[in-house]
Amino acid sequence: MAFSKDNLIGFVLALCSSGFIGASFIVKKKGLRKAAACGVRAGLGGYSYLLEPLWWLGMITMIVGEVANFVAYAFAPALLVTPLGALSIIVSAVLAHFILKEKLNNLGILGCLMCIVGSVIIVIHAPQERNITSVQEIWSMATQKVFLLYVGSVIVLVFILAIHLAPLCGHTNVLVFTGICSLMGSLSVMSVKALGISLKLTFEGNNQLIYPETWFFMTVVMTCVITQMNYLNKALDTFSTVVVSPIYYVMFTTLTIFASVILFKDWDGESGASIVSEICGFIVVLSGTILLHMTKGTEGLPSFKCDYQPVSPALSARLYTENGELIKCDDEDM
Repeated sequence: MAFSKDNLIGFVLALCSSGFIGASFIVKKKGLRKAAACGVRAGLGGYSYLLEPLWWLGMITMIVGEVANFVAYAFAPALLVTPLGALSIIVSAVLAHFILKEKLNNLGILGCLMCIVGSVIIVIHAPQERNITSVQEIWSMATQKVFLLYVGSVIVLVFILAIHLAPLCGHTNVLVFTGICSLMGSLSVMSVKALGISLKLTFEGNNQLIYPETWFFMTVVMTCVITQMNYLNKALDTFSTVVVSPIYYVMFTTLTIFASVILFKDWDGESGASIVSEICGFIVVLSGTILLHMTKGTEGLPSFKCDYQPVSPALSARLYTENGELIKCDDEDM
């Protein structure tokens, strides 16, 4: 299938977005470490990182990347833009190797190469962006029974993870915090795409700001992004970046593509060969992220079991690093 001008614009913006977002993980991680040196960690409910300039630099870097990603969704389908987020994992893993000293071995390098190959396959076989003429058309698709069922399932799962599982095993099971981020992320991408298309049409002279649907999508975006950022901070502060980034990408991308296929009918009119190629490319990318996950040694990794142990009162005086070692602030620093 020919690579259209809109797809090319979306592709370039997605590449820029991956670079900024991948770097932001590292900068924010360093900010979280610095803030945790003499304060309550974000993973334990602390917000001292809000006073750390390095964390804000990482946040600004992430915002720049997200803005580029936002614009990319207005030009290209989610099936093209979202999988390219694998490149942010590569950036994050490489920078973590050199800056955070989180070792990236030969298996991790192979995982990076697989992510690149899979992304190329997806880009080549990506579907064309659907021609949408108004935000009301998107609203009509969003209120279909199948997509409403998906939205309802996401909301229920988020409440179960946040209210029931997070207090029990959120600090031992990396899937809890990243699961909340991924589920909310799939809804935020659908709303971002709807909002991006609305603004694109508005700039082209077809004003969509007069419709309440546009403002509804904007509200959903803000709600989902705030929730994502909160739990992503918890995940980054509790677990290694090399662990969080791939798992978050796999879950987020899978759910987003699934939601996009339901809402925007990305595979309608596509040949069976193109669909199979896209799925194969996605599987290659997922395999690459799994290899990146395996680059983290088993020693010091948080358990995936949901074992709950009461938190002692003295725990707040002792800060855990991601490799499991205990550190204490000096008496003078305290």
